[in-house]
Amino acid sequence: MKVRVLGCSGGIGRGVATTSFLVDDDILIDAGTGVCNLTLAEMRRIRTIFISHSHLDHIASVPLLADTLFDSLIGRPLQVYAQRNTIKALRDHIFNWSIWPDFTVLPHRTNAVLSLNAMKPGEVLAIDGRKIEMITVNHAVPGVGYRVESAGRAFAFSGDTTSNENLWVSLNKHKRLDLLFIETAFADEDIELARVAFHYCPALLARDLPKLKHKPRVCISHLKPGEEKLIMKQCRAALPDWDLQQLKSGDIFEL
Repeated sequence: MKVRVLGCSGGIGRGVATTSFLVDDDILIDAGTGVCNLTLAEMRRIRTIFISHSHLDHIASVPLLADTLFDSLIGRPLQVYAQRNTIKALRDHIFNWSIWPDFTVLPHRTNAVLSLNAMKPGEVLAIDGRKIEMITVNHAVPGVGYRVESAGRAFAFSGDTTSNENLWVSLNKHKRLDLLFIETAFADEDIELARVAFHYCPALLARDLPKLKHKPRVCISHLKPGEEKLIMKQCRAALPDWDLQQLKSGDIFEL
């Protein structure tokens, strides 16, 4: 299983883009602005998208992909999975003919290029030997993370979250975790903002990460642009016994 980081920043700018991970060559976990790092040929291989929550930095490329790939999706729609309330948000606020055309009924309701599918937390979807589990997390809007397993190896993605129990309980139910993508959006100086916005800062992450019984490589994502060095310095100081690295666009992991 191969994981390519298309975007993992808390903002945009030259060399940084918002959250999207490409699993092998056909699955996206989140579809932020990082999708723009793919070629058209690479985009055409995408068959399934798993969305963590409804915020723009995680869904921006869903409507654009439906439009860009329109002709190649006729008869084989792009499949999007998310919680029911996230699907509702996409229908109400994106695919509503005001912000964007409703590609779930184009070119025809019976032959649409986009399919929005509700998935329940705890549910596991199998796609060509890969098992994708949805896990509830704690964010400003209903959010989830995902655990992905293939051939006995596994990684997890926290989505946007802050202090919570369910992510760790869910991951601890499994015997193995090789890699963890966990958000830490703010430096400790902004801990109150982190709490209000339902994000981690290093101090909050340091209270939660020891709840994980596994010791995977831990990749810190969703860092605020311009604050990356400070956030990573604080993470390493708060979690000296963990294998931490700053996640960057273009990183590739082989599991």
